Amino acid sequence: MILALDTTSEWGSLALSRGGELLEVEEIHSPEGFGHVLFQRILALLERRGTKLADIDCYAAASGPGSFTGVRIGLTAVKGLAEAHGKRVVPVSNLAALAGAGEGPLRAPLLDARRGEIYGAVYDSDLNPVVAEVVAPWPRFLELVAGHDVVFVSTGFCPDPAPARLVTVSRALAAPIALLATRAFAQGRALLPEQVDANYVRRSDAELKWKG
Repeated sequence: MILALDTTSEWGSLALSRGGELLEVEEIHSPEGFGHVLFQRILALLERRGTKLADIDCYAAASGPGSFTGVRIGLTAVKGLAEAHGKRVVPVSNLAALAGAGEGPLRAPLLDARRGEIYGAVYDSDLNPVVAEVVAPWPRFLELVAGHDVVFVSTGFCPDPAPARLVTVSRALAAPIALLATRAFAQGRALLPEQVDANYVRRSDAELKWKG
């Protein structure tokens, strides 16, 4: 049984799956963040399904890119729960989760990185990276994917100019995260809580200044 969550934007989500089957997916809109609502929503979800935290075999969370604070909240939550119950964690890239929800042999997930840039990558249908995750201006990303027959995937974000083949998928990324985590757990790729790190793609301004 996998409990997955995404808190990396104001549109977060939870998902519970067993054996690769989604039992429930809940979208949570929380523009003020998730620190004050996350655990009560997790417990409510488990109560609805007649289960408890001790029954969870593995935790999964969106590891970014996305809101720096949101990424940290989600990862801290699953790491704490996993540590308390002696379980493991699967961090899942938001871009890989988007690709998993998409379609086609080659999928190019897109996220708004603001500042006139996008987060993007290209994955094949098995979710192997074909073009590595980057943060770049949209024209530059188009240059990177030139020559690849891709289907672009987003949760509603559309860069300008819009690509010809853009698929819009659900904002509830916890669902594909749970399914990807199921595969990783079965393959022995789940991590100890202390091994889990964020996937910011672009480092925060505070960290860049500190390193400078």
